Amino acid sequence: MMTYVFRFGGGISDGSAGDRNMLGGKGANLAEMASIGLPVPPGFTISTAMCIRYYEEGERFPDELRQEVADGLAHIEQVTGHRFGDAANPLLVSVRSGARVSMPGMMDTVLNLGLNDATVEGLAKAAGDERFAWDSYRRFIQMYADVVLELDHGAFEEALEVAKEDKGLTLDTELDAADLKALVDEYKGLVRAQWGKDFPQDVHDQLWGAVGAVFGSWQSERAKVYRRLNDIPGSWGTAVNVQAMVFGNMGDTSATGVAFTRDPAKGENAYYGEFLINAQGEDVVAGIRTPQYLTRKAREEAGARAASMEEAMPEVYGQLADVFHTLETHYRDMQDIEFTVEKTKLWMLQTRSGKRTAKAALKIAVDMANEGLITREEAIARIDAASLDQLLHPTLDPDAARDVIAKGLPASPGAASGQAVFDADTAERWAADGKAVILVRTETSPEDIHGMHAARGVLTARGGMTSHAAVVARGMGRPCVSGAGSLAISAKDKVMRVPTTSGSREVREGDTLTIDGATGEVMAGEVPTVQPELSGDFGVLMGWADATRRMKVRTNADTPADAKTAREFGAEGIGLCRTEHMFFDAERITAVRQMILAHDTEGRQVALDRLLPAQRSDFVGIFEAMAGLPVTIRLLDPPLHEFLPHEEAEFAEVAKASGVDPEQLKRRAAELHEFNPMLGHRGVRLGVTYPEIYAMQARAIFEAACEVAARGEAPVPEVMIPLVGTRRELELMKAVVDQAAKHVFAERGRTLEYLVGTMIELPRAALRAGDIAAAAAFFSFGTNDLTQTTLGVSRDDAGRFLGAYVEQGIYAKDPFVSLDVEGVGELVRIAAERGRATRPAIKLGICGEHGGDPASIAFCEEVGLDYVSASPYRVPIARLAAAQAALKKS
Repeated sequence: MMTYVFRFGGGISDGSAGDRNMLGGKGANLAEMASIGLPVPPGFTISTAMCIRYYEEGERFPDELRQEVADGLAHIEQVTGHRFGDAANPLLVSVRSGARVSMPGMMDTVLNLGLNDATVEGLAKAAGDERFAWDSYRRFIQMYADVVLELDHGAFEEALEVAKEDKGLTLDTELDAADLKALVDEYKGLVRAQWGKDFPQDVHDQLWGAVGAVFGSWQSERAKVYRRLNDIPGSWGTAVNVQAMVFGNMGDTSATGVAFTRDPAKGENAYYGEFLINAQGEDVVAGIRTPQYLTRKAREEAGARAASMEEAMPEVYGQLADVFHTLETHYRDMQDIEFTVEKTKLWMLQTRSGKRTAKAALKIAVDMANEGLITREEAIARIDAASLDQLLHPTLDPDAARDVIAKGLPASPGAASGQAVFDADTAERWAADGKAVILVRTETSPEDIHGMHAARGVLTARGGMTSHAAVVARGMGRPCVSGAGSLAISAKDKVMRVPTTSGSREVREGDTLTIDGATGEVMAGEVPTVQPELSGDFGVLMGWADATRRMKVRTNADTPADAKTAREFGAEGIGLCRTEHMFFDAERITAVRQMILAHDTEGRQVALDRLLPAQRSDFVGIFEAMAGLPVTIRLLDPPLHEFLPHEEAEFAEVAKASGVDPEQLKRRAAELHEFNPMLGHRGVRLGVTYPEIYAMQARAIFEAACEVAARGEAPVPEVMIPLVGTRRELELMKAVVDQAAKHVFAERGRTLEYLVGTMIELPRAALRAGDIAAAAAFFSFGTNDLTQTTLGVSRDDAGRFLGAYVEQGIYAKDPFVSLDVEGVGELVRIAAERGRATRPAIKLGICGEHGGDPASIAFCEEVGLDYVSASPYRVPIARLAAAQAALKKS
């Protein structure tokens, strides 16, 4: 019979860190901490397998689980000496979620469970502190009503605020036992009014309600959004951790806190965290009270007055530092830790590998490798390749003028400008319309996750460096300024008020703000940006990656500027230069239209002769930027409708250049109209019908290559024929290219190396790759169109339904973002195998957008492609992902 409950603490550990899939991250780490002798309150974990079964059986608990839970409770009772539901000697427990991977704030927690009208009296007597007992009871009712009963959380918050206002108090901790007892009565009245029943007094009913709520939170909307954004399968489920309560709210010798063994924002090897005296854990992360710093150094750097833990509790801080060292050495990674101090006794509630910014991840990985804690190969594998995107974009120009209107905590580095919005739904809607937005909230909650993802940055008035807003923003790579306490934010009125010497300044919805997550500054208006310098730890790790990877990394670039940027990011050539993008320039579009609308070869040649110098100039710039490296140039592949004139003025301009009547051009445009231009007269089909077009482009390529070679290092042109489906098509166009090369080389008295190949973007081409390879020196997989033609799905229109497909598991991911390995990938595999069978030395690469996606790159390594090609800003991502794929395969 399967076991669903695993105990830990008190010298027992039924699980370990290796059981993460079964116990979830939190449960596995609790078991592991207990096994290495750290002070962990006893408890038990209900496995993820039960979560899956819970949903399979219609959200009910099987009978065998109830006995296992009873045994788990008996274990906690035996270790603590307290009994669950005993009025004289009550045991209280926490009930927390624990998925395989960290999902901060996404699922539910209930603390102080086991309190009722009888046990609260017993707790007060046992603790010798009536205030503490009633404070715990009011917290429990408020949390249980919110999480389990799903009642209006705001009503309870309002009652608490009124209770403080009535006595002229500011902090929750200033309420005395009588105040809290009255508040408990009011809370029970709110439950009765909203729920229609009295607050549950049976502690076992409380426990099963909380377990069900935690399982239920796995399918909450916020959890679903988080899973979708982070590629976490819904089939994993969550574990539930039931653990003896330890209390940080037992007076000034008690505390609670969150800490990191290294700085999660910058990566520095320094303790980083916050704590609160006389508080429970939710107080720190919820931003209800402003937390204090963990270390004296951090407090002094921030200019804060409240004593750090190092100063206020030096002995406990010393114990905590020892635990930090033990955990980081044991797990060989930076740890995110939750702890509680109960009357000077330190308890560890959680450890996990801490979320960090990309900059911090690089520094931590490089430092740990240099310290000998991990190997260089492990350092490479530790970095989320996609997260490098955080490092590759502009930051605020340090010399630009800044209208600083407020300052908060630098919670997540980076900078962003956008229009202020005050709720997550608006942020998502405006971002979908192409607007840059800054989400402004008093404090964020898990329900805001979709808005945080849509926003360029997040600003909150409350919360510390480890608040929900800070942790989630860092994980997403969004700049965040939290705890800007001077701001008065009204989501209802859609306004933020900033105090000034003469009153206040208002920022309303739609006004532009800039935030700097590195300094905590909030600025009115938009501040210019500068490009980052990629050196230091970035350069070190990329050097290690380059020494590890097998595949080359090229770039998709259509201009000299893009080519230069990509080379600075480490590109080893160009895998795709799209020549049609060069023709949209205002000075060329008329000649292009003249060429397309011409009735005969002579008319087209006149237009082509006008385009040749400009096309040659384009290639000169690109070849200079990529001197000595291969440059794959795709010959013209335009859906013709993109170039045809539509307005009267456009027809008149082309008519004037061509010397023909505008009405004649309109008739010609009507003749060229296509119902499905993406599958129409484009690519090689254009070259077959009008070979003079490809002849002009080939001449421009070879003339430019000879010109650059005469001045310096020669480029290696790779001429790519697009949309080929048959060998004969390629043979015809190869002959055109070869003839152009022969003429240019004879004219210039110089011969250069070049290749002619094709883009594999049709299923027929993949299936007939063995035949096509006889005429091709290389294949470049154009996975954008190969995905469209394989799935029969238009990339431009698929947004209407692909989200639903991914949500329901039809596709694991958007197939235009991450390669459909089972379908499109199988065609790539077939083409690679058949192409090599005909031509063993054929060069194989990928140039679709998938060339910058780490999961797709891993597939390319598996198939044995020679290179991937990515957009310039994704070249570093591809370099690292290629190294990780090589390590995984080895």
